[in-house]
Amino acid sequence: MATQKKLIKVHPTDNVAVALVNLSAGEVIDFEGSAVTVESDVKMKHKIAMVPFNVGDRIIMYGVLVGKASAKIEKGGLLSTANVKHESDKVTGKTETIGWTAPNIDKWKDRTFMGYHREDGQVGTENVWLFFPLVFCENRNIEILKDIFEKELMKPKENDYQLLLRSLVKSETGGAGNEAASNDANLFNNIEVKFITHQGGCGGIRQDSHSLAKLLAGYVNNPNVAGATVLSLGCQNLQIQIFKDALDAINPNSKKPVLIYDQQQIGTIETMLSSVVKDTFEAIKKANEVQRTPAPLSKLKIGLECGGSDGFSGISANPTLGVTSDLLAALGGTTILSEFPELCGVEQELVNRCVEDEGGERFLELMKWYEKTVVDAGSGFDMNPSPGNIKDGLITDAMKSAGAAKKGGTSPITGVFDYGEYISKPGLTLLCTPGNDVECTTAMVGSGANMVLFTTGLGTPTGNPIAPVVKISSNTDLAKKMSDIIDIDTGGIITGEKSIDEMADEMLEFIIDVASGTIKTKAAILNQNDFIPWKRGVSL
Repeated sequence: MATQKKLIKVHPTDNVAVALVNLSAGEVIDFEGSAVTVESDVKMKHKIAMVPFNVGDRIIMYGVLVGKASAKIEKGGLLSTANVKHESDKVTGKTETIGWTAPNIDKWKDRTFMGYHREDGQVGTENVWLFFPLVFCENRNIEILKDIFEKELMKPKENDYQLLLRSLVKSETGGAGNEAASNDANLFNNIEVKFITHQGGCGGIRQDSHSLAKLLAGYVNNPNVAGATVLSLGCQNLQIQIFKDALDAINPNSKKPVLIYDQQQIGTIETMLSSVVKDTFEAIKKANEVQRTPAPLSKLKIGLECGGSDGFSGISANPTLGVTSDLLAALGGTTILSEFPELCGVEQELVNRCVEDEGGERFLELMKWYEKTVVDAGSGFDMNPSPGNIKDGLITDAMKSAGAAKKGGTSPITGVFDYGEYISKPGLTLLCTPGNDVECTTAMVGSGANMVLFTTGLGTPTGNPIAPVVKISSNTDLAKKMSDIIDIDTGGIITGEKSIDEMADEMLEFIIDVASGTIKTKAAILNQNDFIPWKRGVSL
């Protein structure tokens, strides 16, 4: 087996390198034809200087400015928050059009996945009946319904409403008595029931409710959803008509069943929940009839996310997603690059990759707006790296961003979308979201993603109520340590055992299996169903 490399420079123009293993002070490393003496102990994933830096000198990584030296750094010295400060190049507009050579897709062009075809032409990787409230006042009733439907269909549980649902199930299966229906008698073996609660819909500002309406409408329109049961109190800011208007704006010809109940119009909770149980049972029974059938890979719409990133994320897991994204773009599929605070420093490349000038202009406008709101709140993009990021070598936002942007590969950017907008174009798209893991994942699924690829270097346990979330580790130590949450390990890239292209091929095969329902993600097995709407301007 080949000797483990000790350093890597991720772009030819970089003046720093990443430690692939722990390095000791005084160690001399032969790197790119010259000797580098390590000035102090350096932990793997951290960066060392390939040239001496004076105060104010530009630090280049991934081929872009990621910071400036705030103190003198000798060649071979460790870069840290004590001697480096965040800095990124300013971008005013498109400077060139970047050409793209699409990857060879001969081995993939005739492949299919087994998905749920919807009347509007979208194809789901899941078949979900979704319950959610328009306002937090209905969270308790959603929890009651969750208890009724989940426990009755999966485990015995005595409950008045459950007995009602049980009697309906028995009437369909020919069962008798008061015992819970067995798994064999379960009518709903081809559909899942999922539940969302949230703290919005009233209070705050009216814009919050309109934003939430768009997000929830996106969840209903997502191809993974067969239909929805929606609860309203009646007096809240997020009125039923606002939600209906948001749904109509996304898909005016939608025939997807949406059952809406207004508690203040209906009266007692008992009356409302009895109607919900009866009506939803009939709707779920019909939705359960939809079967998986073959669909081209162009029907995949994949969200690209990273969370709990480390110093290896940008050289293993994220570039693997980048090559996978390029393959999907070449196949006519859709990928979504978001987390706008983590695109700081790579704006010029992204603007130059926009197919339409208007897209590049909109991207810069959204970035400027976002940064201004963060500054107005007393913060800044430079405060984005978390303590965990910094501990593992991501010491500036621009450095973190340059690695995070690798998830988007090299393909042209076909569209730029704001939070809550439903993505309607194939190819690589940009979506304005925060960098917060759950808020971002929540947003991408609300914009139509039927699967999310989520890279992590430190370990992030999260999932989504309606879309599979595939967890990809940047290093093998994490994959072994947190094997219960990691689906794919890209650590072989760090050790030199696998190439990025080989890992991307494995990734796409895994995506097809998950999309077809033959593999269940670890997040799904753990029943991780996180949902957090973004209250704009107060989140990084």
